[in-house]
Amino acid sequence: MKKEISIIGSGPSALFLAAFLDLEKYNVTIFEKNKTAGRKFLVAGKGGFNLTHSESIAELIDKYTPTTFLKKSITSFTNQNFRDWLLKIGIPTYIGSSKRVYPKEGIKPIEVLNTILKYLEDKGVQFKFNHLFSTWDNENNIIINDKIIKSDFTVFALGGASWKVTGSDGNWLDTFTSKGIKTTPFEASNCAFKINWKSDFLKKNEGKPLKNIAIYCDSKQQKGEVVITKFGLEGNGIYGLSPQIRHQLNLANKAKIYIDFKPAFNLEKVTLKIKNAYSKNTTQILKKELKLSSSVIDLLKDYLIKEEYLNLDILSKKIKKFPLEIIAVNSLDKAISSVGGVSLTAVDNHGQLNVLKNQFCIGEMLNWDAPTGGYLIQGCVSSGFSLANYLNKLS
Repeated sequence: MKKEISIIGSGPSALFLAAFLDLEKYNVTIFEKNKTAGRKFLVAGKGGFNLTHSESIAELIDKYTPTTFLKKSITSFTNQNFRDWLLKIGIPTYIGSSKRVYPKEGIKPIEVLNTILKYLEDKGVQFKFNHLFSTWDNENNIIINDKIIKSDFTVFALGGASWKVTGSDGNWLDTFTSKGIKTTPFEASNCAFKINWKSDFLKKNEGKPLKNIAIYCDSKQQKGEVVITKFGLEGNGIYGLSPQIRHQLNLANKAKIYIDFKPAFNLEKVTLKIKNAYSKNTTQILKKELKLSSSVIDLLKDYLIKEEYLNLDILSKKIKKFPLEIIAVNSLDKAISSVGGVSLTAVDNHGQLNVLKNQFCIGEMLNWDAPTGGYLIQGCVSSGFSLANYLNKLS
């Protein structure tokens, strides 16, 4: 006789768990509080549907915080495994210039989602929409829409607390905490970071990018680009530093980052370029010899005193290590992702809750972090595969 598995939520981790569960052993039902599945999956597809990243597994794993938590899952279902499976169900992918992986040109996010959902439906997975989990009864059965649901295994894939419009509101956190499950408050990740810009600088540069830069926080480096906003900075060049920035903010209510405006050159080369220039006009040297943008030059001009800007040795050092102070993160609802939720110490190696036997947590509701660039989706799908593999091996 088949056993019953109830999956609460229909994000990437839930869908991939269902995709790999053995339906010869299990009846699988996905309960979703919204009218449709995968709403956050679709939001992630706006502006380019970045499914995963093509870098080596060692590099991939290093992007997660903590690096150890998802290592086994990602090793068992790699970025290449993900691409192979998508191709198998009719979604070819390609590697972009940034080494990110996208669906083949012309394939829209809704087509990817619908293809996955059709695969699940054809396989025999049941979906129940407008079904909201609220709590447990006295025997630890889940309660959905005020009805007791008895399952052999329950898997929570409730998501984090960013993008509330998708249903990922984190409202479940208090319910889990009151059950004796160790949790951590949600915090924004992959979001804008607040900087008190000088008004003259902001007036000239709001909305402009800083391209081909490297940003450092503590010992971590992130290459890419950012956009100057009224709030501060946002973009892939800073998202990957979210854990380090949050850590400093939590300790001292401020964080220090350093920008390398010319990461392709070492300090010696920058200094030589400036000192050996034919022009004696510092601004013209920065434009012509180092190809620095007007926004970068404005930053240097507006934030260095005149003596520093005109001292070529000091200027070279600032080009390679320009300090900025961050004073806050943007709100949770404006963040791409969140950290917090169920503490990693509250689950075993398979995601099973320590206080609730045969009940598991996967995906972004667990307290791990990753930058944008395909890492969030890869982490979720790998954790779904890994749990399916574990449950399939149970007698």
